[in-house]
Amino acid sequence: MAAPPARARADYDYLIKLLLIGDSGERFRTITTAYYRGAMGILLVYDVTDESSFNNIRNWIRNIEQHASDNVNKILVGNKADMDESKRAVPTSKGQALADEYGIKFFETSAKTNLNVEQAEPSTIKISQPEGGGASGQSAQLLWLKACCL
Repeated sequence: MAAPPARARADYDYLIKLLLIGDSGERFRTITTAYYRGAMGILLVYDVTDESSFNNIRNWIRNIEQHASDNVNKILVGNKADMDESKRAVPTSKGQALADEYGIKFFETSAKTNLNVEQAEPSTIKISQPEGGGASGQSAQLLWLKACCL
């Protein structure tokens, strides 16, 4: 793959690649290995009313372990937390247990009501500056990113 033109590299100070992964019906089930390459953070999302989307998180994690860098930041997110308890298929405790098993952070959110979207704890991600040094002239920068993309 050819490098982007010098002008394109100068249009930004930092390039951050975050992935949002989870079941989406039958669409996008297979993701090429290139999709994971260079990812700095991955949000693994399941629907709390759909147990199969939760069960597939292990498959997504296996893909991440095979194709992403070892130190990629991961957060497990159970979405639709606003739903009535009678519709819930995955208890909060089950989501927390899975996150604990993999040593990753866990949140339940609601895109509809904005529950926990702003409260998601920031993650530290070390990123390298683009060629040319960037604004600060340091070789790397620590940034705080909010994992709020739901």
